[in-house]
Amino acid sequence: TSAVVLHSKRLQIARATIEAGHGRPAQEARVVEHQASEQVALLTAEPLRAGHNYTLHIQYQANLSDSFHGFYKSTYRTREGELRVLAATQFEPTAARMAFPCFDEPAFKARFSIKIRREPKHLALSNMPIVKSVNITPWLVEDHFDTTVKMSTYLLAFIVSDFKSISKITSHGVKISVYTVPDKINQADYALDAAVKLLDFYEDYFSIPYPLPKQDLAALPDFQSGAMENWGLTTYRESALLYDPEKSSASSKLWITMVIAHELAHQWFGNLVTMEWWNDLWLNEGFAKFMEFVSVSVTHPELRVEDYFLRRCFDAMAVDALNSSHAISTSVEDPAEILEMFDDVSYEKGSCVLNMLRDYLTADAFKAGLVQYLQKYSYRNTKNEDLWNSMTNAIGNDKNELQGDGFCRSSQQSSSSAHWTKRETPDVRAMMDTWTLQKGFPLVTVTVRGKNVHLQQERYVKGVDAASSTGYLWHIPLTYITSKSDTVQRFLMTTKADVIILPEEVEWVKFNVDMNGYYIVHYEDDGWDRLIKLLKENHTAISSNDRASLVNNVFQLVSINKLSISKAFDLSLYLKYERQIMPVLQGMSELIPIYRLMERRDMDGTEKQLKEYIVNLFKYLIDKQSWSDEGSVSERFLRHSLLLFACVHRYQPCVDKAKGYFTEWQKSNGTLSLPADVKTAVYAVGAQTPEGWDFLLSKYRLHSFSVERGNIEWALSLSRSKDKLQWLMDQGLRGDIIRTQDLPYIIVFVSKNPSGYYLAWTFLKENWEKFVEKFELGSNSIATIVTGVTSRYSTRSQLAQVKEFFSSLDEKSAQLRCVQQAIETIEDNIQWMDRNLEEVKTWLQNNHL
Repeated sequence: TSAVVLHSKRLQIARATIEAGHGRPAQEARVVEHQASEQVALLTAEPLRAGHNYTLHIQYQANLSDSFHGFYKSTYRTREGELRVLAATQFEPTAARMAFPCFDEPAFKARFSIKIRREPKHLALSNMPIVKSVNITPWLVEDHFDTTVKMSTYLLAFIVSDFKSISKITSHGVKISVYTVPDKINQADYALDAAVKLLDFYEDYFSIPYPLPKQDLAALPDFQSGAMENWGLTTYRESALLYDPEKSSASSKLWITMVIAHELAHQWFGNLVTMEWWNDLWLNEGFAKFMEFVSVSVTHPELRVEDYFLRRCFDAMAVDALNSSHAISTSVEDPAEILEMFDDVSYEKGSCVLNMLRDYLTADAFKAGLVQYLQKYSYRNTKNEDLWNSMTNAIGNDKNELQGDGFCRSSQQSSSSAHWTKRETPDVRAMMDTWTLQKGFPLVTVTVRGKNVHLQQERYVKGVDAASSTGYLWHIPLTYITSKSDTVQRFLMTTKADVIILPEEVEWVKFNVDMNGYYIVHYEDDGWDRLIKLLKENHTAISSNDRASLVNNVFQLVSINKLSISKAFDLSLYLKYERQIMPVLQGMSELIPIYRLMERRDMDGTEKQLKEYIVNLFKYLIDKQSWSDEGSVSERFLRHSLLLFACVHRYQPCVDKAKGYFTEWQKSNGTLSLPADVKTAVYAVGAQTPEGWDFLLSKYRLHSFSVERGNIEWALSLSRSKDKLQWLMDQGLRGDIIRTQDLPYIIVFVSKNPSGYYLAWTFLKENWEKFVEKFELGSNSIATIVTGVTSRYSTRSQLAQVKEFFSSLDEKSAQLRCVQQAIETIEDNIQWMDRNLEEVKTWLQNNHL
């Protein structure tokens, strides 16, 4: 060939030469750039021969990027107010080409040697430790980093800054350090301890040593996503790494631990073994998301992470129920499409189907498959089926050992439910292909006739005519318990319809035990009435996860017209007696959006009645909360959610108490220490007055309130003043007082405020080009803005406006998946309101709490 094609984006290449070695002279190469495909071609006079080694030398220059990707500039202010600059990288998925010309695709793994020149006052970090530093001049130092292991370009990283660090050595001898801006190094201890525990856990769990000598965790002042798993130098948003024991909330501790667990899991899933192409991104992300739970439940049992797993499956189902969804593994070509893969389907759904598989195969068999996969493909690239083959092999090999692990479960089973145990080895690939190669998820309809349980499966899909969902079939690992037996029975359903025969007749049956399966269940005839009766009379007869899943499923069935809204509200009545976090939060997340839809329409008081109904449902729990930081993480998180809900929805006792706290806090000029978990509620109430709002903003700008920025932003966005709301969004775009990394949240917060929803939509339309420039087309940030701003729209005129604006944009923007999701969601809201509004009205008049 006489051309070498590399990726390059916004790099000015001055010259390129190609050397054949063996003392032959280097030949000049002509450089041709193709901007649209982000590539350059080096053309040589003499053809390059196959099987020979050549060395390319490229001289180029570029500016530090102003966005959040590539080699970009970040700034921060010291306590004294001095502005300091640093430079950091974010290459995943396709931005390494903005820092140096390279083969920027995950399958082109290579070893990298890096040298960085810097001023003596700065320090440089990269994936590997520094081998030596050379003084070039009195004001310039050159650091030489050790050569990396074989890895993909998107995992390379470097930072030049004046950060400070603290370090510890793990029990396996890896040096872990946390780097932060100098003023915040006192908030690094929690992350350091968590990282040490987690890295040790993974080395033991995967039976594969971490291959680098060190692992740095760096908190960057400007960062678009939550964190990034660069090998040996993971990077984080400050709020995802820094923890202040005095001021940080329980939910912040939970989040930080999960994010660190996620990035460290990637050091194996993603870094050591990488997907061949971005269509299988979920092999990285679904796994890292799933491993957060596996690891943190062992290293930090007090966080009770299992209480939060369901939430993510429900979140994934919300987007996966739309026609605009995609299969977990789906083809992608260009950078914008690749970026769009970083969504709830790749992450949350990926982790949910893995959890389902683990529940089906047992934890030990599942782990054996993972370890085999990681060992076999270390330093290589994989496809979907490689994982399933490893799983199947591991089960085949360990068949005899696993017998005693309850793997065959035959002892506890009635013969009818032992279908899959009869076959020698479950066909993992056939089963998992149904979950990863087709979009959506199944709705299983259960009809009990005496001892016979009739089952039917179909695709659960919202809005569109059901005809489009024919031809979908899943292999569903069903589980169930009954009024007569709480032993979990198992049954693999691989056909459209099937029948299970119970040993005796039962009062009720509950499928999808603990919601371990990624599917929804509908009970025909009086099936739901029996479960509603159970919840009313003895709700603790089933687990809190089972109760949360019933709350979720009943409302999902209303959306597709399988149940009436009255039935769902009948079930919700039991929540008055619910004390556990999962079902309570689930009840709130089903009911509050309905209230929000109604609040948007100036109605005849129905929304007021609904709000009173919701407040009364949880009144007992709200009233008994202490305004403190006592209790377990789950109790604290529940308190935070309940008080916030009560104060924002103007429940008077809560508002009065919060006002009292805010007045005291304001009198102390912000020095009074408020309990971390009630702070947000206090700020929310305080921000309602112009003086309170200004006071909060003055604190927001101070260094000492940096861990509370998110809470304060949220409270400020609740103001009734349109000018203040507009100012918040404008500042977020300017990036001076409010960092631009927080802008997507600010816009969404404002759009949820009845005084701000029109402002947010106008702001989106007027600044679309700027968003794209800053956050990139296809990014999660853009999706957050588009779906967040429009999620509560429920009128035909709003639908028309949204369609009109997006169709006026260039094709690439108009075709974004988030735009399709937004349009479908509005259509769904319109349909929901048309169908259910009158019935909600009637139900509320007949049911007073």
